[in-house]
Amino acid sequence: MALVHFPQRPGIGNSGRSIQVRANFFPVLSLPGQNIHHYDVSIAPDVPPAKNRRVYQQWEDAASVSGDLGGLRPVYDGRKNLFSSRALPFEGDVGQFQVDYFDDDDPGSRRRAPKKFKMTIRKIGEVNMQRLALFLEGRLPETPHDALMAMDILLRHIPSLKYTTVGRCFYTPDSAATIANGAQLWQGFHQSIKPTRGAVLINLDVSATAFYQPGPVIEMVAKILGKQSPAELRGPISDKDRQKLEKSLKGLKVVVTHRGQIRRKYRIAKITPTPAGRTMFPVGDTGSEDSVANYFQTKYNCHLYFPHLPCLIVGDPQKSVYLPLEVCEVVAGQRHLRKLNERQTAEMIKFTCQPPHVRSNKISAGITILQQRDNEYLREFNVQIGHEMAIVNARVLPAPAISYHPASKEPVITPREGAWNLRDKMVAQGVSIRSWCVVAFGAEQDYPVTAVQKFITLLVQTCEECGVFIQNRQPPISYASPHGNVEKTLIDAYMVAGNSFQERPQLIVCILPNTGVPLYAEIKRVSDTVIGIATQCIQAKHMFAAKRQYCANVCLKVNVKLGGMNSFLSNAQLPFVSERPTIIFGADVTHPAPGSASNQSIAALVGSMDAQCSRYAAAIRVQKGRQEIINDLVGMVIELLKNFYQTCGAKPERIIFFRDGVSEGQFQEVLRSEMEAIRRACQTLEPTYKPTVTYIVVQKRHHARFFPIRKEDSDRSGNVLPGTIVETGVTHPSEFDFYLCSHPGLQGTSKPTHYHCLQDENRFTADALQELTYRLCYLYCRATRSVSVCPPAYYAHLVAARARFHATGEGWSELTSEAGSIASISTGTSRSTHSVVTSPPSVGGVVPPAMRANTPDILGDIPVEFTIPTPSESGFGGRRRRADSFAGTRMMSYGTVKPELTKFMYFM
Repeated sequence: MALVHFPQRPGIGNSGRSIQVRANFFPVLSLPGQNIHHYDVSIAPDVPPAKNRRVYQQWEDAASVSGDLGGLRPVYDGRKNLFSSRALPFEGDVGQFQVDYFDDDDPGSRRRAPKKFKMTIRKIGEVNMQRLALFLEGRLPETPHDALMAMDILLRHIPSLKYTTVGRCFYTPDSAATIANGAQLWQGFHQSIKPTRGAVLINLDVSATAFYQPGPVIEMVAKILGKQSPAELRGPISDKDRQKLEKSLKGLKVVVTHRGQIRRKYRIAKITPTPAGRTMFPVGDTGSEDSVANYFQTKYNCHLYFPHLPCLIVGDPQKSVYLPLEVCEVVAGQRHLRKLNERQTAEMIKFTCQPPHVRSNKISAGITILQQRDNEYLREFNVQIGHEMAIVNARVLPAPAISYHPASKEPVITPREGAWNLRDKMVAQGVSIRSWCVVAFGAEQDYPVTAVQKFITLLVQTCEECGVFIQNRQPPISYASPHGNVEKTLIDAYMVAGNSFQERPQLIVCILPNTGVPLYAEIKRVSDTVIGIATQCIQAKHMFAAKRQYCANVCLKVNVKLGGMNSFLSNAQLPFVSERPTIIFGADVTHPAPGSASNQSIAALVGSMDAQCSRYAAAIRVQKGRQEIINDLVGMVIELLKNFYQTCGAKPERIIFFRDGVSEGQFQEVLRSEMEAIRRACQTLEPTYKPTVTYIVVQKRHHARFFPIRKEDSDRSGNVLPGTIVETGVTHPSEFDFYLCSHPGLQGTSKPTHYHCLQDENRFTADALQELTYRLCYLYCRATRSVSVCPPAYYAHLVAARARFHATGEGWSELTSEAGSIASISTGTSRSTHSVVTSPPSVGGVVPPAMRANTPDILGDIPVEFTIPTPSESGFGGRRRRADSFAGTRMMSYGTVKPELTKFMYFM
């Protein structure tokens, strides 16, 4: 398939104030001048890459001593690729070798016979390094991946032998920090190579990840169960705790300690349902049985101190190899692959949060720690590395002027350092709230009515000062158990509000006891997919310590959920959008977390619905897991184009498509598929309809960081100023990309967002696209700060995350707690893959109007004197999605958002 050539850079931008910043990139001062020889390596039997490297290194050390390598120093990636500066001294292009391998991690391995490995090295070809030089000069459109791979493996060879490797990162247990549940955080460095105009750079950044804490398994068990020490494990554990242990320990490698120098390793498969004192197994061929505790006492003279605790089942579960917890230790260097819980995540953030100057110093030290300044392999290939971070040109774009309601005392504000406040301002278009209610999830003694009423009074006052008018200042207040039937609770509250005001309720305010995900998730599932009403969740601690600023933030969210507009930019500041009908799309695909109940991915698409780029509608699809290309993008684009036409009365003549979550290796495939889908969607609506499209990938998963050189170019946190643009020095040699740091620094080091334009039929200049992207970052509707990612992409991510809450069962367990801060929207069409799994129940013989089979789109009175039949099944187009639709996947059912909500940004 022919490669798609991405747009060339249309020139360098001039807007804003020119400055220089330091970037965490180190120059490769000299590149290999000659061709590099490429070999394929196969090692049998198959082992993981880390052991492949050790097997290869033992062979190389021996070959270097014997002279079989002729003084050459090849580099190896631990998998299939080996590169040499000259041809290896083989007869022909293939060499076969027997390697006697001793495991350095096992102190007893030297006393046993070595493990035998067969290594075959076969020449593939030669890498032409001149093609890399042409690419760096912008004279070669195709990226020379083979040359870049050779350079990458060369630069990673020494660190890979010395440190624990995870992806592109190298970690060391030095200065490790212990966190909750038997885990610890290791520090390390991310290293990758980056081709830019005229040079190859090393991108180096500090990194951290979680590993399992090595040591006695019994100590880890105590930590997982929330105990201070194993001494607190005095009695048998509950079945719930046993399941928790099995989930946490499954797959972990352990080494036994009861056999002296014989320290055999095993992998945990399960945990026994019975304690060691009662776990029986057959002994020999006699047919008799013995308990694990008694066997270890008689066989190894090993008295168990915890015979009341279960055993580990290791290796093949069918063979039933039992080990007591206390004779096992966790093998060091095992990465914690499961999702961190809330406490662990908080400790991780605290551990990794470093001010810019601290991070910069650690990065500068990293180039020495990883031995990139000088080593024998670099000399072999004639490569030298610069010791100083790159200094690159940048510009600081001016902030836009943000408009509020003309009746405000300060209707227009120009933010300083990316932030402003709501003082003396009214929202641009405020809604009027006539029918609403409050539900406190807790007992009345925990949330006294007087405290709730005090908060409501302050909230109402603040809303009215901000231009959101609440006609009924005393909504009905009800209480419910946070562990009870949330669906019944919200329906009851809905009915009470409707009967109190004789009008369909618009909003339910929910007071939550904590930030736990399950309650929040169920509230959103019920309100979004069962009732069809906007909800606003409030943490109880904020209710008791209510402040006007907090209430103002709540007001911003409520206003857009009900169809209002908080702020906007003048037409002069968004000329591309205001001159001709233009829709801005944001798209993202989120994948299930490791160990989640489902392996389906969720695709989300949002589209702007006005010339101010302030209101968005969205569509959701569930698709096969781990698939980045959006399957039904055609149907999603059709939905949003129709919505745009119905809202604005015109067809979009231009499309800007911000696509989040695509890695560089997927650019070609995703662009080709999704551009074709956009074209087909337009032609489906009208054969001659061909709007011009600009397709931009939005990337946050990178390790580029920028550090101000002069104090006047930094903000109060020491970070670069909002609006800092970098488009030369560390960007692509010829294509249209740039880094934009659009947000103010709060803590740690600001991460810029990378924008890469892959299709540009609108022929943007550098200034036009950069200014549009930056100004959009001031229109994130629930904040009075500019955000780090342009809102269309931001909203798409929130939409996809919220859709996980619409799953029945434990779909919410895949997400960390973000109560009140993640959101979504979906639309009702027959093409979506959502399906409702519960019919709405009636309360007292009455079903809320929003739950009828054919709900009108207008707000109306609630008829409470007769029963309305419940729909037998719902979903997009009333279809149910079969559980076997995706072969080989674990399916969950997702409820569809009620159509009466989809016209508003209720998901905020």
